[in-house]
Amino acid sequence: MHIAWFKRDLRVWDNEAFTNACKSKNVMPLYIIEPELWKEDDLSYRQYIFLTECLEDLDIELKKIGQKLTIRTGDALEIFNDINTHYGIEEIWSHQETWNFWTFNRDLRLKKWFNSKNIKWNETIQNGVVRGLKDRDGWSKEWQKRMYAEEHIPPKKIKGHSFLSEKIPTPQQLGLKNDGIEVFQKGGRTEGLKLLESFLHQRGKNYSKEMSSPLNSHKSSSRLSTHIAFGALSIKEIIQKTNERKKDIQKLPKEERYNWPRSISTFSSRLRWHCHFIQKLEDEPEIEFKNMHSSYNNLRNESDFDFFLESWKKGLTGYPMVDACMRSLIKTGWLNFRMRAMLMSFASYHLWLPWQITSKYLASLFTDYEPGIHYAQSQMQSGTTGINAIRIYNPIKQGIDHDPDGIFIKKWLPELRKIPKTNIHKPWESIEYIKEYIPPIVDEIEARKLAASKIYKLRKDKLHKIESKKIYLKHGSRKPSIKKISKQDKKNKNKIQKSLF
Repeated sequence: MHIAWFKRDLRVWDNEAFTNACKSKNVMPLYIIEPELWKEDDLSYRQYIFLTECLEDLDIELKKIGQKLTIRTGDALEIFNDINTHYGIEEIWSHQETWNFWTFNRDLRLKKWFNSKNIKWNETIQNGVVRGLKDRDGWSKEWQKRMYAEEHIPPKKIKGHSFLSEKIPTPQQLGLKNDGIEVFQKGGRTEGLKLLESFLHQRGKNYSKEMSSPLNSHKSSSRLSTHIAFGALSIKEIIQKTNERKKDIQKLPKEERYNWPRSISTFSSRLRWHCHFIQKLEDEPEIEFKNMHSSYNNLRNESDFDFFLESWKKGLTGYPMVDACMRSLIKTGWLNFRMRAMLMSFASYHLWLPWQITSKYLASLFTDYEPGIHYAQSQMQSGTTGINAIRIYNPIKQGIDHDPDGIFIKKWLPELRKIPKTNIHKPWESIEYIKEYIPPIVDEIEARKLAASKIYKLRKDKLHKIESKKIYLKHGSRKPSIKKISKQDKKNKNKIQKSLF
């Protein structure tokens, strides 16, 4: 018997592992819900709800071609052992998974056990992430090759017996409690395809203009990140459909193109950066908890930060843009990239909090949590990569630039609704300032200057520069940015930071 082990690829279309497993005369489509995984700090109730909807949609698709999805709950090794005892496993098919450190260790344990039982474990390509990459210089060519290959078409009918399946556990059975979310994004491939269609033909027209706005990006962004994270859609199929749309736009009369060419081009570049960041985690799984550059290992080791941490987690910092973004994220599970970066930057620089703690909390709030992107970005916004530009976001300026009238702020901070828009970004300067909203917990200018001085002091050290070169060779992008950069950064092209989604 062959097993098609679904992991972060919850679809039958363009799924190489599933397609190959179906060539067997007897195949079991399997998903394992692992209670120990869901005890990890980076996983949450909101993510699990999305997962269950993806599984339900996948089960419907499988039944259309003759087989249901087998659900098992427990330790993966014990479950495979049980299946092997009852049915005999010849081969297991799954995609190459680059996820959190828990799954990394689980796979190492399983690989050892599979070998001991003479069970062949085939891990197929899922995206543009290259396992065993030795040289970053050739990565882009390999990515292009994979993304423009033909999609894997599932069989019209699959063979196999009816296997005993369990009910999907409730969140409560896994110890998951509602984490404050009120607006859920619906999971499943069916919903993902609807989003892709509406984005490419309707919602995405102003993507390049509105992607940085926390107010408008909810509609004008693709909102595909969660579907990509769970594998309801493949990166390849999204890229190929995007390219088809790009060709159609080019055929339109100039007056009908509007902002479409720029928006589609911007979106395409973000899809490439998706795999670029996950590649970092594939090459170095420890970046989930370990500074990429060792010079920063003892930088944020103060123990007295509980007040700052709790204030930040609850959206009670006294800075409207920070607090509105945090409260919005808690309620919806999604936030545009620039505001995610601002939240992380404010925590790491202004509040001087360890990114290892704050990143786990944010991970649990993101329904679209993707470890490879998340931890690489967390370190970039905390200045610990050693190769990227130091970017300390001023939360007041971010508010003025991206929510000038305070519409987003007033939506999520009802205590500030009576504050005039002239003072909404600095409510403490308004005569209408009310006691319901707390004053800033740190001085923005002083905190920013202090953080910058500490970081730049380390960067001047010769040993820092030596290690930075090694990090760049391993993780740095080989494609230079077209954006303007400072004189200091021009000396080292690897200090370039890109936005994502």
